Amino acid sequence: MSAGIPLPSTESTAPSIEGIRTILVIGSGTMGSQIGMAAALAGYETTVQDISAESLAKARAELTARMEATVAKGRLAAAEAEAALGRLSFATDLDASAAGADFVIEAATERLDIKEQIFARLGQVAPEHAILATNSSTLGASKVAAATGRPDRVCNMHFFNPALVMKCVEVVRHRATSQATVETTLELARRLGKQPVLINREVPGFIANRLMGAIQKEALALAAAGIASREDIDTTARTALGHPMGPFELMDMVGLDVIDFIAQATYAETGDAADRPDAQVAALVAEGKLGRKSGQGFYAYPAPGT
Repeated sequence: MSAGIPLPSTESTAPSIEGIRTILVIGSGTMGSQIGMAAALAGYETTVQDISAESLAKARAELTARMEATVAKGRLAAAEAEAALGRLSFATDLDASAAGADFVIEAATERLDIKEQIFARLGQVAPEHAILATNSSTLGASKVAAATGRPDRVCNMHFFNPALVMKCVEVVRHRATSQATVETTLELARRLGKQPVLINREVPGFIANRLMGAIQKEALALAAAGIASREDIDTTARTALGHPMGPFELMDMVGLDVIDFIAQATYAETGDAADRPDAQVAALVAEGKLGRKSGQGFYAYPAPGT
């Protein structure tokens, strides 16, 4: 809960789902670009905005190739893919992109100072009715809501990677988020083909990261104590619990730098010694062993790009 944010009024200018026609996604990394593609596939006029023209060009090329591959596999008609790509535009100008947006999803880097700047600007240039959501997995929307001047229309809308595949979307309200904003955000997630869950109060890590973190913490403790090898712990998770991959495999896939960042952000929020970042993970990150993307983490992988 952030100080200085008023409780929601009984009325809100947040639009109903029928009022959402144009969507802006801020950030053209893997998450932002795929969220944008999901919105375009769902029939929305969508803009992906980024300050880097090079990043935007890369995102356009990757999404085009992904759609071509999806068509080739028979999972999508060529006409549908072409229409979706036609609804998707890319831009470097935030003010112009936000000016016509009914719904904004910020998927920029996980730095509070950057997010505060973005949301303060959105409060000035986005239409009064627009809902402003952050895709952050660690920072509650209350941290940026006051900067917008419209805290009742601000919430978290947290997608999971890869956003075009994963069904879950965590919608997190803070104490000033209006019910209209919540309902529209939940319904938008459904229309994007997702299965949203509502978190009624901000808590570090939300639901998924807290559940995943608890399993990972126990797996790390078991391995550090010599109870079992990483391989056997992963095998147990797969064969006894039905998990698609074990906790060490999953951490390598997510990225150990991401795992460490989430732990650091959670610990900074709670101050609880139980939330301290794990020394094993931090040591690997310090060595540049980040998991699959670097070719080495808890396990060794083929060189990236091969």
